[in-house]
Amino acid sequence: MTDRLTRIVEIGPDDDDALRRWHAVEVQVIEADRPYGVAETWLERSQQVQRPDPYRRNMLFAAESNGVFLGVGSVGLSMNDNKHLAEVELFVRPAVRKLGVGATLLEYADVMRQNAGRTTVVCELYLGTDSSRCPGLDFAFSHGFTTVHEEDHLVLDLPVPAERLEQLRESVDDEYDVITWGDHCPDKHLDAYLELRTQMDSDVPIGEVDYEPVVYDEDRQRAEEERLAAAYWAITAAVRRRKDGLMCGYSTLLVPLDTGDTDAFQWDTLVMPEHRGHRLGTALKLATLEILQRDHPERTQLHTWTDPESKAMHRTNLDFGYAPRERMLEVQRQDPEPPAEPTGD
Repeated sequence: MTDRLTRIVEIGPDDDDALRRWHAVEVQVIEADRPYGVAETWLERSQQVQRPDPYRRNMLFAAESNGVFLGVGSVGLSMNDNKHLAEVELFVRPAVRKLGVGATLLEYADVMRQNAGRTTVVCELYLGTDSSRCPGLDFAFSHGFTTVHEEDHLVLDLPVPAERLEQLRESVDDEYDVITWGDHCPDKHLDAYLELRTQMDSDVPIGEVDYEPVVYDEDRQRAEEERLAAAYWAITAAVRRRKDGLMCGYSTLLVPLDTGDTDAFQWDTLVMPEHRGHRLGTALKLATLEILQRDHPERTQLHTWTDPESKAMHRTNLDFGYAPRERMLEVQRQDPEPPAEPTGD
């Protein structure tokens, strides 16, 4: 393939045409490989390179031959924490697989992340529920990756019948109430919300991924809200104990702004450990789902990702009618440590 491969090109923030071609390859590959897969929205992908983010850098590149992108890749770097870690994505057109395109893209990604001082690389791969294999898995294993975490990708068909919602509503503990907001957490709730988000980053199952939980502060939260608002409507619900107003859980749902999109995404859901067992996860997901169905009736599928070992959350999702459609595999590779410097006598 190397004689056909003209060059690797990096996608700059001002090259809208190249970015659209990059995104088109991502969409083509996901549609070819994953019946229930969803690509990043155009707005989300474009802002990754066109809108500065003090907390994350995303570098996009492509393998180009005769003006055609044969495959594309990205390297994502957290800028304020986890400075050892790089998140890599690779998409190779089905017609040119097993010809060296993927290896060339991975080699380039390794150079990019090593230049940034990152020694651990993580990628996501997907298995269909009716298959024991997935495109890219043998490739990952052959390049030294191992599986370090798994999650189920679950899909909920919309709208959910009213009778099911009513049954779920009746199961919720009435000692708690739910408040909601959109793209911006109200200042009066911010401190409590930041505590929950920090807890979420510490509690979320990640298997053996070499990741260090982060602490959310106001600057990080407001920067994230601004970035997300450029690509999504956000719907957040928080649950409070009625007797004292203590905020003890939250859930966020994201609705792409892209015209014609029919998907929505159930993002984080957390209930603080001491308040579990009251069906508060159900209350939170109900609140965001009801707003979604009221304000965005054109959405026909709601996606979420759950560790199968998170039994309570998995059961809650099944109660709503979610069905597992894929298994997400996180694979990881770590650079060998350099040999120790010799010591003199």
